[in-house]
Amino acid sequence: MSQAGPILFVSNSERPAFLAALDEARLFPVVDSDWASASRAVEEVQPAAVLAAMSGGHEPYMPLLAKKIADQPLYLPLVALDAQATLPHNALPFATRGNAAERLIARLRAAIRIRTLHATVLRRLPEVKVALPDADPVRDAIVLLIGRGAAYPALSVALGERTGVVGALSIEAAAKHLNTRDIDGVVLSDGFTPRVTDAFLTVLAEDTRFRNLPVVVTAHQLTQSYDLPNLELIPGEPTKVAANALPLIRQHAMEAQLSRTLRSIDAGGWLDPRSGLLTVEAFARDFAKAVEQTLVRGGGLSVARFAFDPGNPRAQLDAARILSRLMRQMDFGAAQKDGSVIVVFAETDFRTAHMIARRLSAVMKHTSNGKHEMRSDPVVSVDSLSPSDTARSLLGRLSADASRAAS
Repeated sequence: MSQAGPILFVSNSERPAFLAALDEARLFPVVDSDWASASRAVEEVQPAAVLAAMSGGHEPYMPLLAKKIADQPLYLPLVALDAQATLPHNALPFATRGNAAERLIARLRAAIRIRTLHATVLRRLPEVKVALPDADPVRDAIVLLIGRGAAYPALSVALGERTGVVGALSIEAAAKHLNTRDIDGVVLSDGFTPRVTDAFLTVLAEDTRFRNLPVVVTAHQLTQSYDLPNLELIPGEPTKVAANALPLIRQHAMEAQLSRTLRSIDAGGWLDPRSGLLTVEAFARDFAKAVEQTLVRGGGLSVARFAFDPGNPRAQLDAARILSRLMRQMDFGAAQKDGSVIVVFAETDFRTAHMIARRLSAVMKHTSNGKHEMRSDPVVSVDSLSPSDTARSLLGRLSADASRAAS
């Protein structure tokens, strides 16, 4: 894997032996700096990643270094080795237990790949009128929290204050969420035997869709290795677990955001990089065209509107993400300015559309966000095109017609 720039290793003591493996893996050269000169070294060395040893006098310098790194125009991964305290928001935790070298190389490769993706997006942004979303990616992220022990409620609150949370009390429920939603991280809390934990991690590692997911285990020693570059053991108080898991989750959410932005650039700017659905303008254009063609050619065209509590703007985004993942290739939709999401089902009659909308709505109900456990139950209305319709009359009827809601 090619990489522009060396790796900067920041420490006040000598290099640990496992760093030699970075040279052998051709992730090199590794340049050393002490903590006092770390911020200046970032300027001078222009590294592709920074490794920081969190021992021996780092305290006064870490916030400064983390800010310096966060301010770089191109994503610069910062990996904190063996942190005991709460980390800054952009420092990825890394515990140097067994096979540390192999795990660190995998962690760095995964992070540098995201840096390369960021560089590609920045290079291509001028092609079309697309802007990178400026919100903190972690606010848009969804974390899957699995557990049934004493720490589960507190973890749910600690994570939910910063990001969206989908809870699962069993591994089976968790598997279902992983298959139907875009998850940015998994936190496996207490309540499971080591055998169940091992089986779950093995399944994740064997599925290429989940291999790069951040997976945080809070309650077990991890005695064997798994092919999961962002797997981390973070024991301790729920607030510390959440704070130190969030940098890994943020990095994954940022990668997802960059991938959606790249798809938007490829689509000439007609896709919304936050939701993955069409922009409002592109939707209006495509919908008018679809109505016109259906009226000329015949066939079915149905529309579903998912409306959410206006006090919970997050629900609309989550729903849009679910829809962009689950709807069929021939369907299209957009998050609307009134807080709803509208999906058009091509070649589909009313009954089938009603059934699909109910299935989609069932998936949306499981996200809670923040301390108030705000649910995301949409009010669903479904309607179909009749011969006397225009695009405008069908949409107008759909908005007014909550009485036929498929809730």
